[in-house]
Amino acid sequence: MALLASGCSGDDGSGELASNETGSVTITPGNGSASVKPDSPIEVKASNATLENVTVQGEGVTVTGKLAADRKSWRSDRTLTPGAAYTVTAQSKHDDKVSTATSRFSTLKPSKTLSVIDVTPNLKGEKVGVGMPIMVRFNRPVTDKAAVERALVVTSEKPAEGAWRWIGSDQVIYRTKNYWAAHQKVRFNARLAGVPAGKGVYGAKDIDQTISIGAAQIATGNIGKHKMTVKRDGKKLRTLPFSAGNGQTREFTTTSGVHLLMEKDNPVTMVSPGRKEGDPGYYKTVVNYAVRFSNSGEYTHSAPWSVGSQGSANVSHGCLNLSPSNAKWYYDIMQRGDVLKLTGSDREVEWDNGWSFWQQSFDDWKQGSALS
Repeated sequence: MALLASGCSGDDGSGELASNETGSVTITPGNGSASVKPDSPIEVKASNATLENVTVQGEGVTVTGKLAADRKSWRSDRTLTPGAAYTVTAQSKHDDKVSTATSRFSTLKPSKTLSVIDVTPNLKGEKVGVGMPIMVRFNRPVTDKAAVERALVVTSEKPAEGAWRWIGSDQVIYRTKNYWAAHQKVRFNARLAGVPAGKGVYGAKDIDQTISIGAAQIATGNIGKHKMTVKRDGKKLRTLPFSAGNGQTREFTTTSGVHLLMEKDNPVTMVSPGRKEGDPGYYKTVVNYAVRFSNSGEYTHSAPWSVGSQGSANVSHGCLNLSPSNAKWYYDIMQRGDVLKLTGSDREVEWDNGWSFWQQSFDDWKQGSALS
């Protein structure tokens, strides 16, 4: 079989690259093509021959594809990296003779690209709780949310149903229907390179991250009964007496609902929101072993001044006051994404207050997806 290295191409960017009197191979994009759209497929077709092997080499992402059952055609199964050069090599067979066809082309370099600037959880070596969401933030607003969402893949060792929800135009969050199974790895893969994000913006590169789910640490507490019980993998670890918000105002009322532990620090300076020194209700207090569970200033923390009320009365500004030893114990064992479920107050935590995403039913959560 004679090889014809064709440098020309038709309007569709295809070119006949290997042929003889009875067989030919056509690769699209054709040899020498430039500014190919990153979401354009690579296609290889054989006439009067069969395809033996097709490989794609280039900068950026690895591109694979699927060979048809009759071995007459091959098509790539993903988008391409913007502004990259690629070489497609196709081996075909006719009358037991193998020939090789090659196409070299380059993809469009867009003026704007979409990148992931943060994935949470993201701390090296971190184990997270069974309620942990996956939160992804982009460098710019996403116009074609459906195309981007289709490129986001979550795979867990212990399968779980889940869904994405868009929070504005530059952040999307993944939550499972039920809590993650404990003690497993979860892989997050954003196959973004070449994905059209709308208005001429293409994904810049892929992101691949592994998340470690730790023990199932779940605390349940009743604000009116002034205590919570902490369990690990279903086994009771400790019951913690606390003093919650005094309820004199909405601000000083501890929220009921399903919270997730968000972060910890030691010490933390607590300042009354919206007040300055001298205003009624102003306070500024330094506390130890603080664990945040909302964005409205709610923590568990050490409060030696209220030990006498812990387990019997609510006297705080909204936090859960613990004894120094209990606060340190909870601080030491906490994982981001651990569940803290509180009942007993008339103030429900909002689903978007901190990481309180479990306040929504899964059916409601899915309404925030860009996919049907």
